[in-house]
Amino acid sequence: MVDVTDGKDPAAELAAIVGRNLRRLRTRRGYSLERLAKLSGVSRGMLGQIELGRSAPTIGLLWKIATALDVTFATLTAADAAGGTAVLRLDQAKILSSSQGRFTSRALFPFDGERRVEFYEIRIAPGHEEAALAHAPGTMENLTVSQGRLELFDGEESHLLNTGDAILFEAGRPHRYRNPDDTETVVYLVMTYDETIG
Repeated sequence: MVDVTDGKDPAAELAAIVGRNLRRLRTRRGYSLERLAKLSGVSRGMLGQIELGRSAPTIGLLWKIATALDVTFATLTAADAAGGTAVLRLDQAKILSSSQGRFTSRALFPFDGERRVEFYEIRIAPGHEEAALAHAPGTMENLTVSQGRLELFDGEESHLLNTGDAILFEAGRPHRYRNPDDTETVVYLVMTYDETIG
């Protein structure tokens, strides 16, 4: 059994992992920093800082990079594979955030290699709206609202979900999550990637 409580700073550890993976994936494809910057819309300087582990990228930046490299989100955040059972302690969670912490994403799976299905806990601050870039074609999102309410715009129409409601939609187009209330919204997200990605 792996117990993910090694005493390291989770944010610094995640930044280092993302940096190593980004460099490996970029060089494997033969991309310069300039080429990847053009493909992803992320500046060359920012990509360099991420590769060096000096910058903790936002969720939005990671999606842009993953899409440009044609890999799953987890491929960028995966540590070395560990077999068996893994306990993921809340106090050691590797949490990605954007919008000054008003939108956070906690992986509910170990960063231990590429996978086709990912499971996340999403927290959205009161009144906040978060735009998400289009994921790779064929990517599906299955959301369940655990606490509060969520307004989801799936690229074509808006859906208001109450606590306990769930939705499945194609995430291959830009979409938005909005918390319409004055209390935090908690959502559980299962992301399923098309078999051909990666």
